[in-house]
Amino acid sequence: MNGIVLFGAGSPICADVVETCRRNGHAIVAAIRNVPGEVCVDTTVRVVEATEVTPDLAMMPFVLPLFGPHNRRNALAAATDLGFRNQARLVDRTAIVASDCQVAAGVFVNAGCIIAGAATLGEFAFCNRGANIGHHCRLGAFASIGPGAILAGLVEVGEASQVGAGAVILPRVTIGVGAVVAPGAVVARDVPDNGFAVGNPARIQVRPAGS
Repeated sequence: MNGIVLFGAGSPICADVVETCRRNGHAIVAAIRNVPGEVCVDTTVRVVEATEVTPDLAMMPFVLPLFGPHNRRNALAAATDLGFRNQARLVDRTAIVASDCQVAAGVFVNAGCIIAGAATLGEFAFCNRGANIGHHCRLGAFASIGPGAILAGLVEVGEASQVGAGAVILPRVTIGVGAVVAPGAVVARDVPDNGFAVGNPARIQVRPAGS
């Protein structure tokens, strides 16, 4: 993968994704501004409006530099509508990733992460700076793990769920689909689909549908 396109130029986490590309030796071909607003890449990166995407550009490998699962899903739909199909895996060279870890298309692993043996990262999962993913953990598609979060062994994180910065998930806990674990929470029991876990020890709540 010589060149890469960032789809979502307005996301602040572009700064980290740009640095990962540079550390890994990937040329950034362009950053796509898919929604109106500010641009969060530096002036060395070419910004292209969504209306200006050419077929040649759409053939390039692309990554979604957005932390929120909902935002990432929306960006993927927009990218697909524009003809992007080549989903890049982007793993920072400073991350430690076990040789038997399964990393699906679209995954981003930020600087300093540790991904232990037999872990599985589903499509477009996102591991932010310094996250520690234990052995046999499974991250569902579009799951987001915040900076410094710790997942002990055999943790399962459901599709489109989000674990906040510095949270700790104890062994064999399941985080349901669309659930949210608040920053700093310590979770010792399962969180249901669309649940919300906050505090130490974590209190488990169920969010109303659509919230």
